[in-house]
This record gives sequence, C-alpha cells and structure tokens, in this order.
Amino acid sequence: MVEVIKQGILFEKTPIEFEDSGVLNPGVVQEGNIVHIFYRAVSFNNFSTIGYCKLEGPSTILKRNNTPIIVPEFEYESRGVEDPRVVKIDEIYYLSYTAYDGINALGALATSSDLIHWEKKGIIVPQLTYDEFNDLTDQKNILNDKYSRFNDQNHLQTNTNKEVLLWDKNLIFFPRKINGKFCFLHRIKPDIQILVSVESITDITKDFWQKYFLNFEDNILMSPKYDHEVSYIGGGCPPIETSEGWLFIYHGVKDSINGYVYSACAALLDLEHPNTEIARLPYPLFEPNRVWEINGEVNNVCFPTGTALFDDNLYIYYGAADERIAYASVSISALLKELKLNTIHHEKSKNV
Repeated sequence: MVEVIKQGILFEKTPIEFEDSGVLNPGVVQEGNIVHIFYRAVSFNNFSTIGYCKLEGPSTILKRNNTPIIVPEFEYESRGVEDPRVVKIDEIYYLSYTAYDGINALGALATSSDLIHWEKKGIIVPQLTYDEFNDLTDQKNILNDKYSRFNDQNHLQTNTNKEVLLWDKNLIFFPRKINGKFCFLHRIKPDIQILVSVESITDITKDFWQKYFLNFEDNILMSPKYDHEVSYIGGGCPPIETSEGWLFIYHGVKDSINGYVYSACAALLDLEHPNTEIARLPYPLFEPNRVWEINGEVNNVCFPTGTALFDDNLYIYYGAADERIAYASVSISALLKELKLNTIHHEKSKNV
C-alpha cells in the first residue's frame, strides 16, 4: 500500500458571519510556489458562499479574505454556491461549482482571467426532471438498479411548487483541452460520468443533453467496484496530467452502522482517451480516522477536491467532516507505481 501522510487541519471556520458554521471542500489552482484556494464557506442555515485563501508552498497562509469572493446572484443558486473546483485552460480560469436553490443541486460554471473577477456562465449540466431522465435511460434498460434508487424525486421530500430536477453534482474540468475539445466529469449517482465532445461551452444545450442520455451508458466513466466505495462514487480533484495517464483523485462512499463513510480514492485514466479507466486502487487512498475527520457537521468524511504538487510530493486538500479543511501528502511517483500494479484490462478502448 502506498503511504499517505495526514498533515492535519489547514484552517477552520471563523466567527465571521459568512463562514461561522464551517469551511470545506476547497478548489485549488497552483501557480509555481503559490496555491490559490477557493473554498466552500457555510453560514447559518446551511447557506454557502465561496471564500478565498492564498498559500505560499503547501501550507503557509499568506492571505485569507474576510468576505466571500463568489456569492449567490441568481435564482438557480439562491441557497448556495458549493464545492468549487478550479482549473486553468488557455489562460482562462474555470471554476465549477454546485448551484443550490433549496431543492435542486446542479453543476454551474464561472470563468475569470485574474482569479478576482468572475463571470457566471450558468448551469451547464443537464436540467432534466427525474421522469425525463428515467424515460431517456430506460429505453435501453441497462442501467444499474441503483440509478432508480438514487434518482427518485420522492427522496427530496419537498412540498414546493418549484420544478424538481435531477441532481447532477461534482462538475470537474480537465485542466486542458483534449484533441481540441473540453472534457469534464459530472456525477449522477451512483457512478461518475464523463463528457469529452464539445469545442465550446455554448455547444452544451438541452438538445445536446437529450442525445447524450440516449447513449448514457457510453458516458459512464467509473462505477463502484470495491467495498470502500460500494454505495456510490463521485468526482474529487481535477485530474492531474502525468506520463502514465490522468491521475484522478475521487471520493468513494460506503454505508456503515454509523452512516455513510467518505474516503479519498485514486484511479488512472488514459491521457488521450480519458473516458478509458486504466487503473484503480482496490483500497482507499485515505479514509476518516482522525478526530477532525470523524466528528463534525457530517461525521466520517474525507472529501478531496484539490491538489498541489511540490517536487514529488502531491498535496491533497479535502473537506474534513464537512466542517474544516485538511490536507494530506503522498509521493506521486509511488502512487503511480502502485496504480500500475492494479491495471484494468479492456477488450477495446473507447474513442474520444
């Protein structure tokens, strides 16, 4: 097993109103020795904004804003902007996040050229009702039965007149275009899905998603496989380009007598055909076993969302128990070596 060092808590909530209930799930973008952190900040009644912190090296705090850098502005995000991930593609920063309106949780996008001024592009994941999703995917009747369990609007237990839409979270961009096209991950439980076929964000229309769901099974990147992820999986950090493939740190969830347990997991995707998984660790990269991960707003959570690389040391930043931000480190060369021992053999590769 590869050795992971738990470095501890990076920072916690403060008495400032916008983050007095919790800080968690940080998006990270690295520029040389500087690490920019965009984190979910939670105030009273689970209202989320995005805060900002600047690091020198993996852990020295140079600056932490006392006001949020991104706040809800539109109805689709009226109850929170959550769980950001950040990448830089062609000199533009792409910050994806979950927009929450009190009922619906959907992947949205904002862009910036300077990490200060952000232009919101709106929701880019499908906006389907649960019935529409089931109608489209039932036509071939091949999906895991868990899709029916997780994607039933009755679990929301809402009496609102607002249209109830299929939850689609964990929107994560790859940090470069692949074959000239944007590539991103998203998550409709219980699997992780991938989109690899648009030259422009404006190409992602309702009609595009209708066609996507007619061949939905072809867009499922990964499904739960091992005991530590048996309930469901979801995206974590933006994939990291290496000589061996895209290193993908994601989260896996299992049920227990104490509720769900969220662990950090690792897989490897093909560089030019990222819809092909080529390796996966058969055990968690790390799991909740420290007090700051076991006890919090939501117990037993390690939720990885960002990374920074210093020499051979990969630092993984994560939400701990949905209340604080912690970080861990691992030798990236050792992790890649371990992944190569767990290669997945395919009959044929999928084309992008």
